[in-house]
Amino acid sequence: MAEEGKRQIFSFHIPGDIPDLQSLHLDVMDHSLASLTACKAMFISHETVRNLMQGCPRLGDAFWRDTLIDAAVFREWILNVGRREAYGRMAHLLCEFYVRLKAVGLTNGDACDMPFTQAELADATGLSTVHVNRTLQELRGDGLITLRAGSLSVLDWDRLREAGEFDHTYLHLRKDAA
Repeated sequence: MAEEGKRQIFSFHIPGDIPDLQSLHLDVMDHSLASLTACKAMFISHETVRNLMQGCPRLGDAFWRDTLIDAAVFREWILNVGRREAYGRMAHLLCEFYVRLKAVGLTNGDACDMPFTQAELADATGLSTVHVNRTLQELRGDGLITLRAGSLSVLDWDRLREAGEFDHTYLHLRKDAA
């Protein structure tokens, strides 16, 4: 949150993610976590995580890998907000979200749940809600997506991926979900 109350969303987590492993080695969080929808969350104390990592070094490696992937996603989001036009920003965000859900089996064909409001999409892309609305209308009008009642359908994956300059390599998926 900026002092004047504006919010920047830096990532959307999906079921199975472990948000904020960085806090394991930092004394103070410089950000917050919030749920945009009803969810089940579990808190694991730092002491428990450290004990698990000492007893199972491979688990420590997996946590380290997860943190490195978070950093790669942050870099891609910075590029998205800093260098892409609105159309590309939105296309990229939709591609990433869809691919991540597909990788964990949470898509239904070319569709997935998309629980974000336009205000939340604006806070994630650095756009105004009005610009988000126009951009989503443009993506719909170009036949790339449909958005209805919290559901995203990808109508033309190749063109959506091209519009967002989306290359899923930075997600370091174990299996190819794109």
